[in-house]
Amino acid sequence: MEERKHQKEKAEKLHQLHTEKELLILPNVWNVLGAKLLVDTGYQAVATASAAIAYSNGYQDGEKIPFSSLLSIIKNMVDAVNVPLTADIESGYADTDEHLCQNMKALIEAGVCGINIEDTCKKTQTLYDIKTQCRRIQLIAKTAKEMQVPLFINARADVLLYQDVFTSKEVQTAELIQRALAYQEAGAHCFFPIALKQKQEIETITRQLKMPVNILALPGIPDIKTLKEIGVARLSLGPGYLKIAIQAMKTLAEKLRQQEGLDSVLGNNITSDYLKTLINH
Repeated sequence: MEERKHQKEKAEKLHQLHTEKELLILPNVWNVLGAKLLVDTGYQAVATASAAIAYSNGYQDGEKIPFSSLLSIIKNMVDAVNVPLTADIESGYADTDEHLCQNMKALIEAGVCGINIEDTCKKTQTLYDIKTQCRRIQLIAKTAKEMQVPLFINARADVLLYQDVFTSKEVQTAELIQRALAYQEAGAHCFFPIALKQKQEIETITRQLKMPVNILALPGIPDIKTLKEIGVARLSLGPGYLKIAIQAMKTLAEKLRQQEGLDSVLGNNITSDYLKTLINH
């Protein structure tokens, strides 16, 4: 009972972080060490990225990693840190409403305080219609309420990934706004228009919605100061944080193959003692 109370408090903190003046920046991580590193650096919340977890465990993104494996990874991360964790669960790893509820119960039991939920059907690789996605969000919200956890629901809209479905940018933007309003009414707390990059379009969305908006760090988006000025609440890195780590490893590996780069290893200020300290906290 005490554990559920603590989870409730962390979930409330996650809600609060999306309404503060500072832009909430979340470098999405994929394992316990990454989660602990963020907390040690001063982050007040931890977020996962589905692609980062999948790739780092040898799977393609797109719900290819077994849900049981994903759940175990997420639970280990939750147990390792004392801040709210929000999990990227793609479309919920479920083909039916019953299965979605089962998965949500398992995630909440694992201690998550928030989720990202997408409106792409993984089986058909098409957008769920608005009514269907709203029903799914309502089920998630109902499950969380029954478990007495104010789960933060970040509703991802994949409209911009299906450009051939829409006749113009204006129609796409109208569809995004329609989905945002419908998802909010269904119980979502944040809107995540994936692949939205242009300043004017981001500004249009944020001004028309009375809910936090989450933007993904992609080439072409405005800088952090501008995102904050136009009202964006949250900036996610998605798999970008993993790519930074892999780039550093690849660069060093290439140097070492050329009999170079040893100074980078010997002069690294991330010591074994520091890593031990992270794990011990």
